[in-house]
This record gives sequence, C-alpha cells and structure tokens, in this order.
Amino acid sequence: MSTTTTSSNLVGQTLFWILTWLFITFMLLNGWEEPRRYFSRSWVAFLGIAIVVVVNLRYLLPRYFFSQRQVLFVLIGILLIAIITFLLYWEPLPWVEWWQPKGKRSSLPRHLPSKVYNGFKWLNRFMPFLITFLGSTLFEIANYATRKEKEAVQSQKEKLETEIKFLRSQINPHFLFNSLNNIYTLTLLQSQKAPENLLRLSEMLRYMLYDCEAEKVPLQKEIVYLKNYISLQQLKDSEGMNIQLQLEDYQPNALVPPLLLIPFVENAFKHSKIEDQNKGWIEIELKVDAQQLIFEVKNSIPSASFAKDKVGGIGLENVKRRLALLYPKKHQLKIEKQEQQFAICLQLDLI
Repeated sequence: MSTTTTSSNLVGQTLFWILTWLFITFMLLNGWEEPRRYFSRSWVAFLGIAIVVVVNLRYLLPRYFFSQRQVLFVLIGILLIAIITFLLYWEPLPWVEWWQPKGKRSSLPRHLPSKVYNGFKWLNRFMPFLITFLGSTLFEIANYATRKEKEAVQSQKEKLETEIKFLRSQINPHFLFNSLNNIYTLTLLQSQKAPENLLRLSEMLRYMLYDCEAEKVPLQKEIVYLKNYISLQQLKDSEGMNIQLQLEDYQPNALVPPLLLIPFVENAFKHSKIEDQNKGWIEIELKVDAQQLIFEVKNSIPSASFAKDKVGGIGLENVKRRLALLYPKKHQLKIEKQEQQFAICLQLDLI
C-alpha cells in the first residue's frame, strides 16, 4: 500500500497549521493592535511551518516512520526543526534582518538572565515548528490507518467474493454424468420421460451457469432446482425411492444465495444408500415465512459402511464456511448423527 500523502492532503495540512498558528499567536500577542507589524514579522514562521509540513509528509513519514524506522524518524525530525529555526532566526545571517530588524523589542521580559532569556527566545521560535511536526505526524498516521483499514475491508470483501464463487463451483460432476447416462437410457427405451428429464437437466445447468452469478436469487428458483435434482436422482431406480419431500413456497420471492441448500440434499443422497428399498430413506422439509427460513434434511445411515461419489460436491465443512461468510450471526446449523439417522437443521434470518 502506498504511504505517500496526496497533494490535496499536503496543501490542506499546510493551510491548517499556518492558520492555526496565525490564530493562536494573533490572539496571544494582541495582533489587532498592530496588525501590519504583526504580519510583517509572522510570515517567516508560516514559511517554516510550510517547510516542516511538506518535508514531514512527503519524505520523513513515508521513508522512515511507515518503514518501521521510527527512532530515525524522530531524530531527523528534530534535526529538521532545529535547522529551520537556525536558518530563519539566527541574527548573523544576512536575510534575518528582512523580518527581524535589529533593535526591535522582543515580547519576552528583558529582566531575565542572558542565558535564560536566550534559551526562552529560541524555545519560543522552536515551538511552532515542533507543534506542527507532531500535529502533522498524528494527522497523517490517522489518515494512513484509515486508508489501510479501507483497503483491508476491500481486500477482505474481494477474498470473500472469490471464496464464495469457488464454493458455488464445487458441484458434484458425477451427478451430471449419471443424469446424462440415465436420460440416454430413457431415449434408448423410447420412454416418454426422456424429454421432460432432459428439460430438467437443462434448467439446472442454466441455473448453475447464469442465475448463480447473482449474489442472491428468489427462493422459488432454488426450490425448482432442488426438485429437479431429486427427480433426476430418482431415475437411477425404476422401482422408486423412499423420499418424503415438503417444500413450502409461501415466500417465493424471498432472496437466498444460490446453491445454498443443495449440498445438504446431495449429502443425504450420498450417504443414505437410498437405493435400499427396505432401509434407505430421505426426508426433506422446507418452511419459510417473511423473517426466517428453516430447512431440515434427514437420511438413513446404512448399517455397513460404503463409499459413493467420493469426488466432487461441496461438503458440509465448506457449507459451514459459506454460511459463516454470508450470514454471520444470522444463522444456526444443527447437525445430529445418531446410530441409524443423520439430520441437519438450518435456520436463516431473512431480514
């Protein structure tokens, strides 16, 4: 991230510190009594303030402070202020008499001892530049922190968007291949179910390729996708499967992230051994109102372990991650695994 201050910020800070010191000294030194004399002697301090701001913001802060060389930054800053004060106010220098003619009375009390008097005089000259240096440093550090925070937020947002797009893409390719094979079999048998199932698969692909580009989609589209998925899964067994499906659509226009619900259904088909007519079963229920969505999926657990479609699919851990990104503190996901049953219950706040 660039640490160089912008030109507008440079000009703004320069004017701010000049006007601030102008107001303070004008009020404290009764500048309204002799305004012409006051301004004729004060402009040199304004010149020094401008130099401090420009050098500090343009060179010292980027090259030293923001480069983790703070000690060197402080030392060079003090040296800069000392040099500016010396060049502007050391009386033997020829140009000093332009703004400080000899014989002019100082505002400091003259009864002080000579060394003390000179010490206070130089401290008085040194102070506006020191305050400007410290103040401009604090302002720029605050601006730098604000810029860095904005860039971090933008970077995090881009990272989340990329991760969500990646998670969307992790749809089980085996399902597509199996569906195509099953539809091909139907065409060989000249079944009347072939065209309608081919249309279902086409709708699913359209949804995945185009509608899923949106951040959120109407719930009705997600429900249609689930129904098409289940219908195509049932083609694998001509004798039917033990599936109970209740998908309410009382709020069809409620918006949800695309492909948010399908991983739970896919997981149920993957691990339930639904082809077993006697012991395999799946229950899917969706309830939704204006404020909340509740999605429950239960499936049987076969007594003997088996593996199916190991490659592909989002997986429940990635679903948890996606929910955490999309619904922070606005969702609850309960997962229960019993001896013969696996169940998930997802609750989403829609507002």
